Amino acid sequence: MYDGGKIITGLIIFLAIVTFPFYSNIGKANIKPAPDLDTPAIQELDEKKCIEPTGFMRANHMKLLKQWMDDLQELDKDTYRASDCKVYDSSYDTCMECHVSQQNFCDRCHTYAGVKPYCWECHELD
Repeated sequence: MYDGGKIITGLIIFLAIVTFPFYSNIGKANIKPAPDLDTPAIQELDEKKCIEPTGFMRANHMKLLKQWMDDLQELDKDTYRASDCKVYDSSYDTCMECHVSQQNFCDRCHTYAGVKPYCWECHELD
């Protein structure tokens, strides 16, 4: 192995280039967005909570919204009974009373998750 130094140097440079995307993003991949919860409507609430627990809403809000849409269109049912037995108007306005900013609330998480919801095809914010 007469050119061992050159081969090892070449391998080190090659590995540095190939692994650059991985080590340049260390610590960045787990930075989750923090939706803006500091809205006037939320600040006025006595009890600052959504219609369902936070974990449920993070995991299932699209299922809930789709169920609301289906119930309204197919069954003409326009209310939702939450797990705490409170009854809510199952409409777009129920969510947007508190989450008034599509950009500061919805888009932050959807962009992070790489999903494009179809809500805004029908619903537009003023």
